[in-house]
Amino acid sequence: MAFAPLPSSLSRFLLLILCGSGGVTCLSGEGRALWQQPQARSVSEGQLFLLDTFPDGFLWGAGSSAFQTEGSCSRDGKGPSVWDRFSHSRSPAATADVASDSYRLWEEDVAALKYLGASSYAFSLSWPRLFPNGTTSGGPNAAGVAHYSRMIDRLREEGIEPVVTLFHWDLPLALQEDYGGWRNESLVDVFNDYAAFCFQTYGSRVKYWITMHNPYLLAWQGYRTGLHAPGESHDASATFTVAHNLIRAHANVWHTYDSHFRPHQRGYVSITLGSHWIQPIRRQASPSNVERCQESMEAVVGWFAEPIHGGGDYPASLKRQNPRLLPEFTEAERLQVRGTADFFALSFGPDNIRLGPTLTQYGQQVSLDLRQALNWVKLEYGNPRVLIAENGWFSDATVGTNDTVAIYLMKKFTNQVLQAIVHDSVQVFGYTAWSLVDGFEWRYGYSVRRGLFYVDFNSPDRARLPKTSARFYRGVIADHGYPSSDETRDVKGQFPCDFHWGVADSTLQVRLRPFSPQFTDPHLYCWNMSGNGVLSPVEGVHLQTRGAQCSDFLAIQKHLDLLQATGADHYRFALNWSLILPRGDLSAVNREALRYYRCVVKEARKRDIQPMVTLYYPTHHPPLLGLPAPLHDAGGWLNGSTVGAFREYAELCFRELGPWVPLWITINEPNRLSQAYNASDPYRAAHHLILAHAAAWRLYDGEFRAQQGALVSFSLHADWAEPANPFLESHAAAARRFLLFELACFLEPFLGGRGGDAARRGGEYPAEVREYLREKASVGLSRSSLPDFTEPERREVLGALDFIALNHFTTRLVSYRRINSSLSRSLDHDCLLLSDPTWPSSDLGQALVPWGLRRVLRWLSERYAEASIFITASGVDDPASKDDQLRQFYLRSYLQEALKAYQVDGVNLRGFYAWKLQDRHGPQFGLFSSFHHQSVPKASVSAYREIIARRGDPETDRGASCERADARTPCALCHVVLGNGPLLFFVVCVFLTLTLLIAVVFLQARRKKTGQHRAAPSRRRRQRGRVTLWRVPHIFNDSC
Repeated sequence: MAFAPLPSSLSRFLLLILCGSGGVTCLSGEGRALWQQPQARSVSEGQLFLLDTFPDGFLWGAGSSAFQTEGSCSRDGKGPSVWDRFSHSRSPAATADVASDSYRLWEEDVAALKYLGASSYAFSLSWPRLFPNGTTSGGPNAAGVAHYSRMIDRLREEGIEPVVTLFHWDLPLALQEDYGGWRNESLVDVFNDYAAFCFQTYGSRVKYWITMHNPYLLAWQGYRTGLHAPGESHDASATFTVAHNLIRAHANVWHTYDSHFRPHQRGYVSITLGSHWIQPIRRQASPSNVERCQESMEAVVGWFAEPIHGGGDYPASLKRQNPRLLPEFTEAERLQVRGTADFFALSFGPDNIRLGPTLTQYGQQVSLDLRQALNWVKLEYGNPRVLIAENGWFSDATVGTNDTVAIYLMKKFTNQVLQAIVHDSVQVFGYTAWSLVDGFEWRYGYSVRRGLFYVDFNSPDRARLPKTSARFYRGVIADHGYPSSDETRDVKGQFPCDFHWGVADSTLQVRLRPFSPQFTDPHLYCWNMSGNGVLSPVEGVHLQTRGAQCSDFLAIQKHLDLLQATGADHYRFALNWSLILPRGDLSAVNREALRYYRCVVKEARKRDIQPMVTLYYPTHHPPLLGLPAPLHDAGGWLNGSTVGAFREYAELCFRELGPWVPLWITINEPNRLSQAYNASDPYRAAHHLILAHAAAWRLYDGEFRAQQGALVSFSLHADWAEPANPFLESHAAAARRFLLFELACFLEPFLGGRGGDAARRGGEYPAEVREYLREKASVGLSRSSLPDFTEPERREVLGALDFIALNHFTTRLVSYRRINSSLSRSLDHDCLLLSDPTWPSSDLGQALVPWGLRRVLRWLSERYAEASIFITASGVDDPASKDDQLRQFYLRSYLQEALKAYQVDGVNLRGFYAWKLQDRHGPQFGLFSSFHHQSVPKASVSAYREIIARRGDPETDRGASCERADARTPCALCHVVLGNGPLLFFVVCVFLTLTLLIAVVFLQARRKKTGQHRAAPSRRRRQRGRVTLWRVPHIFNDSC
């Protein structure tokens, strides 16, 4: 049965002439704006992972194609396709003869869709199964017709919308052999006849039709490179001819439906076009780069989209680059082709993106940015309704059901779609995850998998097993996206008045040079003695000099000026151990360095800035790791004598600086430092670090605390660990184990802890870690073991920690990977660290995960009985030299999560120290930039100061202030006095004036009276009296 497309109506013809059809407007080239926009380096609301839901009626689906999944290659009268012959000729052992056996197991596929909660199913009809010879002249294959009819009926019964593709590359072999395939324009009419049969047979039950899937790959890979069936390698002219015929074939089918079936079936017809996304490298959006990016998109998706969705002709760039190769549309064909899609069906997956590198030129790179691809379609083609007809990624065949990476790519893609809908107003009405089940992956055979459901191709039953990506997608569908929760919503409140607002730095450089030469120059100078306008020393005059005082050090004063500008009331910095004790012992003490550090803490205290001083800040760089050279040469922290050397150093610092230091950090990040000894024995190094801290703490507690009253701890690097795959217990166990190795191994000896319901006494390492290492060693996968604490060591360590100090920057995704650490320098915890691609990240790759801070704080609080906790360093690198929006976002979002931990979770959080004060070279972590030795505040300085002024809550009135503890009792008299200060001062002055005047009058009267009884006073006596009288007003003036 053949249907000839009827002429369009006059009104439709006029709309086409006016370059618009079905809401499509000719906007060719508008997509350039996406690259011309300033590329934001920071994060904004529109760039963050979006917590929201999809529109009502959104189609959640999965897809598959007939050839990849059906199998039954010759069953029930099916004819061969070009892919049957191609796959057998390329690799007889890897064919689609059985594949997923979906022809036989289609009901299991429907059950899989129900498991997901899908509302649509995109599948293709097998053209050679319906018409074995390709043409309709011989009549359809009844078995094939019945098969698809049953499947469509069942889908509708289950409330699943069928989205039916007429042709997904499996051209009947007879058409290739008899006509030469799509190089022959005769297939335009043959395809139209086939489509008309399908519309007539299934159209009353199918609302969405796709004429063909990704014609770009068919034309390019099938007729140019020969990597796809039919495996022909022709010149570009033949490839363009194939594409031309495919476009005309689609347009004819659309007109057939529009004229003969749409009036009573009321369905929609489109064509699925494949796309990649490309962007300039390093945000270098020069005009030439932008043009190349635009041309790359036009050469792939624009090749087919511009004739159909745009102006009815090929992109100008494609015609310019391929003169005399592209077929030309006649005016009638242009009108026939233009506007022949009721929606835009987009394929965005690995098959197109793999071709990306061949489509890039110097200065561009392929990107997995579905949101930008959708925006390009919106700008180029007048914001059409869009169906994501294929999206997903692949996994290695060995992955099985635990496809962790696929979860995060699905999360990334689906949220990009949501962002495009909510932020960019792109009209996406459906999403199709590809594919429903594992199948034959074209030229890759069975070496990769793309299914949501795992299929064992060596098993005759071909059972469908849900992968973890299917479980994830099921949750997304059930939630209709990514709704917010109580945990994600901001809270209102404030940190307490005694909360520490600080800035943290690494080792503070000692700059002994004062700002003026007057302290060392004994000369007296006179200016302009000879009229030359210069200072000249006065000969013969030598002045006594003095040593430099703390207030004279320019570096200290400038440093504290910067610190005060942030509004912080605490400052954490580190001493330089190797500078103070270059030999590692007291035989050589750098008193000048100690004096400089003493000046820093004293001057800070004068400005009401409390210092937190770190004794040892490892550099984490060989060769010395921040140790004095003799100690490092003796084995460093592998040598137990370093413990005694550190105690000796700590005693010197406590004595010299202790009166001005309220908070001490003995060692910064001993958990990271111990890993520098992975090649030898990291656990012995960690053991000595723990003992060194305990020795310093016991020393301070016994000899200095009573007089100085400071608190002493060490700072741990404390990234939060989240299971990479939330559906795998092995990943959850790995995340727990990561925290035990990283944190509990260093805290448990001091504080004990709670593991599950069991309380743990301190003085020992976590039993789970010791047992895990023992198990690994028993099977030859580790040579390491945890040292044992002796009884004296246990007593020394237990309780030797005044608070928990943590440096937190990011969150890690943790997966499980068994490693033979005896053969490598890998850590024993068998944790593979990953990152979620939906997390925003800095230029240095630091992921910004604010909620991770709250979770690590809660974990520590629950395990260590609500211990006091200080965040002693937290920050992010930002390449901006002034407007560092990324850091501002970091501070606000991380402190919001810290506030939740304090207010909602009851964590005893005592302080937050932003990392760090100033950049040394290029813009990175500093709150201040340094240009030509001049410090310039970044925008984050004001942001942090504002947060501090409001005590953490951006919505709190700045006027809310903390009263001193000794002034909290209301005092009516005090209120009156303080409220009338100027008046009271005036009254006091008047009172003193009157009192003095009365005293003067009284004295004068008394003198006159005394003069009547005595001889006249001498001239000298009278003079003395006059002197006394004129001094009285002088005294009065100084007083008032």
